[in-house]
Amino acid sequence: NVGFIYIRGEFINEEKILDKAIQESYQKGFLGDNACGSGFSFDLHLHRGAGAYICGEETGLLESLEGKKGLPRLKPPFPANAGLYGKPTTVSNVETVAVVPTILRRGADWFSNLGRKNNTGTKLFCISGHVKKPCVIEEEMGVPLKEIIERYAGGVIGGWDNLLAVIPGGSSTPLIPKSICDNVLMDFDSLQNEGSGLGTAGVIVMNKSTDIIKAIWRLSKFYSHESCGQCTPCREGTGWIM
Repeated sequence: NVGFIYIRGEFINEEKILDKAIQESYQKGFLGDNACGSGFSFDLHLHRGAGAYICGEETGLLESLEGKKGLPRLKPPFPANAGLYGKPTTVSNVETVAVVPTILRRGADWFSNLGRKNNTGTKLFCISGHVKKPCVIEEEMGVPLKEIIERYAGGVIGGWDNLLAVIPGGSSTPLIPKSICDNVLMDFDSLQNEGSGLGTAGVIVMNKSTDIIKAIWRLSKFYSHESCGQCTPCREGTGWIM
């Protein structure tokens, strides 16, 4: 009967917009007692974190929401059994929540028929780096990497032949060279077969002007700074890399 929207500490304007929307929902009877006349009551609260990367991990987020330091919990128990304040909790990211209304309107069969076997549905791809038009798009799982770069992001700066490598799933996934980028599909299985992963689908494009060593050093510095320090490989290893 209670939900929480947890947003990053840097999202000041977004907090104001969401807070206004929540208040309007209460005024219209969409939230609160007897929401929408359904006999079901539901309250929604907004919480802005302090910007720590580790709070993207679901149990670290729950710790932060409870007013504690945002450190991941030992599992089990999992949030579904004992989450926020010890109560059963479902933790969903904004991408999951955003697609729910469309699935309810069109049906689960429609959604599951998108994409490829074992990699169904749609995915939000954030394309950045050396492209002409950085963007966020929604496409079917299994779409070719080359297609989303050229069709939506305007292509690689300097042309496709000027491509050096791509990080396909956010900074924690291994980069893939151009030879793989030519034909690889953007889904979990295809990228895993190439030694990388889809991750968050944060696509970072690097052309031949990139200093790869410097780029990886910057990513390593980020993880060294943001490590929660609870696990030895991350706590010690990221520092050694630096």
